Amino acid sequence: MSDYLPDELVLEILHRLPAKSLIRFRCVSKSWNSLITSPTFINSHLTQSLSLFSNSNSNTLIVRHCASHPNIEHYKLFRDENDSFDQIQQLDFPVSSRRIHHFMLIGSVNGLFSLHEQERFILWNPSIKKSITLPKPCITFKIHGSVSSHLALGFDPRSNDYKVVRIAFISRNHIPGEPEIPIVEVYSLSEGSWRITSASSTFPPGISFNDWNHPAASLNGAVHFAVHDRGNACCPLVLSFDLGDEVFRMISVPNGMFNAGDSVHTSVFGGSLSLLCHDTRKHTVNKCCSIWVMKEYGVVDSWTKQFTVDLNGGIERVLGLRKNGHILVEAKV
Repeated sequence: MSDYLPDELVLEILHRLPAKSLIRFRCVSKSWNSLITSPTFINSHLTQSLSLFSNSNSNTLIVRHCASHPNIEHYKLFRDENDSFDQIQQLDFPVSSRRIHHFMLIGSVNGLFSLHEQERFILWNPSIKKSITLPKPCITFKIHGSVSSHLALGFDPRSNDYKVVRIAFISRNHIPGEPEIPIVEVYSLSEGSWRITSASSTFPPGISFNDWNHPAASLNGAVHFAVHDRGNACCPLVLSFDLGDEVFRMISVPNGMFNAGDSVHTSVFGGSLSLLCHDTRKHTVNKCCSIWVMKEYGVVDSWTKQFTVDLNGGIERVLGLRKNGHILVEAKV
């Protein structure tokens, strides 16, 4: 094709193709493979793709864990762009687990996935079969003793950079009766290193993270965690961390929106911040999951209940929402 068409026209055509086609076209020639996998092309293709869709997650690739064997992980790659999951190919995870049978998912943004096992962090782009192992974070078990952390992956549109956020709590630093103050470190993909930020000064006192191990939601240049106030455990909150100015902010929910003991985690639906709330009360007969969407970002009164999912009849929990409005659930085995 390049013998008959100007390079500028070829580039324009490739920019308009879906990721699935680009993956195949990498095999056309070495020059095409080099072009399609270059950071400049990936960024420009992503920018153009997002401009064509109102949903910022329309090109997100979904990885499903299929099987597990000690130190080996198997995945299939799917594209969420129509009524059925379009399987692209089966993939082997690029590294082996050292301590446990599988890595934990930190999050995914624009087809880039971040996973970890303890202090070992991986960034993986399965569509182009590339991954990197991040350097050791600044705060480690070996140096600082017992460390618990909460993690997130996000995209900072202002710096055009992907970042991993680690909110680390060091047990020996905590004075009983005093609020825990974390150390916040950020890994920048463009810089290739971790650094400790000054964000701990903006961390709200008395806040605890919900312990459901769900990825934090990335939206509007910030990552969002489901948390609660220790003084009012029945009222969840959303804690956001801005990837640009590196400041924590709180987003409230309406009073009475949830029950005490509900398991709440953040997600993104239709380009809006959303909350998935599972009723985990032991004596509740009709268990359900309510899905709330913040129609206008940052406006508390815009929270709207979008769905209520019945968790009886073989459904274990709600995993997330697809672009077409369908709900992903996990079935009981």
